[in-house]
Amino acid sequence: MAERSRGVTYRDAGVDIAAATAAVDRIKRHAATTLGDVGEPLGHFGGMYRLTAGPDRLLVASADGVGTKLKLAFLLGGDAHRQIGADIVNHCVGDILALGARPLFFLDYVAMGTLVPETLDAIIRGMAEACRENDLALIGGETAEMPGIYATGEYDLAGFIVGEVAPEAVIDGSRILPGDVLIGLPSAGLHTNGYSLARHIVGLTGDAVEDRKRLDAPLPGGDGLTVGSALMRPHISYSSQIRPLLKDGVIRGMAHITGGGLIDNVPRMLRPGLHARIDPTTWGEPPIFQFLVESGGLSMQERYQALNMGIGFVLAVAPGDADGVGDRLPEAIAVGEVIEDIADQIPGVRSLGISAT
Repeated sequence: MAERSRGVTYRDAGVDIAAATAAVDRIKRHAATTLGDVGEPLGHFGGMYRLTAGPDRLLVASADGVGTKLKLAFLLGGDAHRQIGADIVNHCVGDILALGARPLFFLDYVAMGTLVPETLDAIIRGMAEACRENDLALIGGETAEMPGIYATGEYDLAGFIVGEVAPEAVIDGSRILPGDVLIGLPSAGLHTNGYSLARHIVGLTGDAVEDRKRLDAPLPGGDGLTVGSALMRPHISYSSQIRPLLKDGVIRGMAHITGGGLIDNVPRMLRPGLHARIDPTTWGEPPIFQFLVESGGLSMQERYQALNMGIGFVLAVAPGDADGVGDRLPEAIAVGEVIEDIADQIPGVRSLGISAT
């Protein structure tokens, strides 16, 4: 009698449900370390977060990704996956912090062509570490195995955050006045934006061997850093630096310098009729930006719109508060001022008023 043929399984199509279930069980342990007494047990169809009783408050939400920084993580492997997990959390924290919000809970979306449990574990471990550092509960997410959409060894990542702020404590820029001082907080590097440009400048082609050689090259002036390690520097969370200042009410506006750089992000905190004049000579640009600018021949417009150029967060404060803020934030730099008249701004960067002098 002929042997009966085996039916096609989901695993034959590239999706291993048993492996996925085992991986989810592993990452639950990381998420559980962030819950404290406000999160409910994980594993149902939705994540729950217990709101404490109190006065009226607003919920603030944001969603984002880490862009093509993922491509570097695929090449470098190892700890780069953990770093990517932390980056997405810190990016999202910064987005709602710009409105004065305190983070409450976070969810993630990870999609892979073929599930690699060790990679997934590293990503979620990085997320959990960053969530604990930001006093933020990781209450759930989605892990999808999608063969045919993502190549083997590659994945996509997105994060979703919800925070809260009292209505009277919202920092929306409405109190900003002409003459206010703009204070910049240094970035560690590109954070999570500008990587398509950076990869093009570095000359990454998709040939893994050749690309790793380019990333392993010493960074000029980088004190031992390679090009790859400089590009993978973490996205900083500014929450611990800024939250004490929020309690004192000295901050009138905030901008998280993400996609669009200083040119597009600083104006987002300004009400109509106000503009910003920023002097980029007031801070020292990290070597990775000098390398990208020189190697790519980047114009003023391109560099300050595609990259953060060494400033990851900008505060607007009254002139009388600037010195006090500087004393409390030793790394902070007065980078410019709020103005009304932009007639003297150089063409091409008028919205921000960046001047090379």
